[in-house]
Amino acid sequence: MAKTKVAVVGAGAFGRNHCRVVHESEQAELTAVVDLDVARAQEAAAQSGARALADVRELAGLVDAAIVAAPTTAHEEIGVALMDAGIDVLVEKPIAPDLAAASRLIEAAARNGCILQVGHLERFNPAVIELERRATLPLFFEIHRMNVFSPRSLDVDVVLDLMIHDVDIVLALTRTEPEEIRAAGVRVLSEKVDIANVRMQFPNGCVANLTASRVSTERVRKLRLFQPKQYLSLDYGRQDLAVFSVGPERQIGFEQASVAKAEPLKLQFEAFLEAIRSRKSPKCNGARARRTLGAALAILDKIKEHSEAVSHSLEAGWKP
Repeated sequence: MAKTKVAVVGAGAFGRNHCRVVHESEQAELTAVVDLDVARAQEAAAQSGARALADVRELAGLVDAAIVAAPTTAHEEIGVALMDAGIDVLVEKPIAPDLAAASRLIEAAARNGCILQVGHLERFNPAVIELERRATLPLFFEIHRMNVFSPRSLDVDVVLDLMIHDVDIVLALTRTEPEEIRAAGVRVLSEKVDIANVRMQFPNGCVANLTASRVSTERVRKLRLFQPKQYLSLDYGRQDLAVFSVGPERQIGFEQASVAKAEPLKLQFEAFLEAIRSRKSPKCNGARARRTLGAALAILDKIKEHSEAVSHSLEAGWKP
């Protein structure tokens, strides 16, 4: 079987990880790396012998598929141009900066018969895959995602940078959208929200509490899920899942779920290649990514409302 010819658009830190995964794949060939900074593209392409380009329009007829690891604000322009050239696309999360842009990407995929997959990477975490298999009726989530500060991805808020992973998983497990959102967030080291806390309530009464920070002193990525007669504790980083169950005599049973550890980025790319071959809609398709983006943007609206309320309170009576 001929290898799938793949380009990576964006030669930053995450783009280089994509380059590595494509280069290591036995089913794909890293054909080109595209970046406005040609020197950076050349450096990323050097190890695999790929071509270094400065314009995505040069990819027409050269590759079968492309991974877009450019800034979120560029996703629509790049993604639509690629799909209009008949190139299947895996675009990093979030799918776009707003719902209208996300819709245009989805429309471009439909118009050209292209695969559009979105990089909600945690959905390919082996522990999350096992959690999805075991989830029955989620009633309560407690999720923490904390990172030390990095200058990467400061073009978006922490909600779109980090929390969106967990929002996506909660929506996938509840199979519905929240009916109520409460949220608060603050800026610390950037011009965007760096810390956020969110409470989402769903029509069946399920509640999800999510906290995300990119100015933490330590890296924490944990999810706790409560459902009838079970408590499941997941560590994203360690890729492990602990299951506590209540038996018929109210005894507590413990099980360390069997999880075959693997690199989520490789599993995600393998799923993309499979979607390209089968022409079937991927698990993380455009429509689902747009739904997740809608929930994330609603969270940001609530954070803005809270910030305005705090500002009014400070102006009305607070004194240093």
